[in-house]
Amino acid sequence: MIYKQKFYFLCKTPLSAEGPEDVEILEKAQHNKDFPELFKKYEEYRSHAFNDDKLYSVVRADDVYDLIRTTTEKSAKEEAFEKAQSDIVTNLQHRVMQKQDKNAKAILKEVHGVDS
Repeated sequence: MIYKQKFYFLCKTPLSAEGPEDVEILEKAQHNKDFPELFKKYEEYRSHAFNDDKLYSVVRADDVYDLIRTTTEKSAKEEAFEKAQSDIVTNLQHRVMQKQDKNAKAILKEVHGVDS
């Protein structure tokens, strides 16, 4: 067995992301003792997307934030993008249905191949 050290990465995936290269690494926790502070920042970034009942709602999100535990920044970006894709599509579909957002409609069609 080959040991590989894993880190926690706080990642931001914009709603317009087309691939892992669009994911931004905001911060990296080098040690387990750094995780509580990183998790606090993660919750702060996501706080705008909570409803009145304190439940996270992806349709309220401006960007998708994730905590990813892996070995490299490259793999963190790949995992964050893969994990965020369904949330991005849901958010954009909501924007099209509720606000007739033409930009969201274009992103859905061109990036995700979803006709709305």
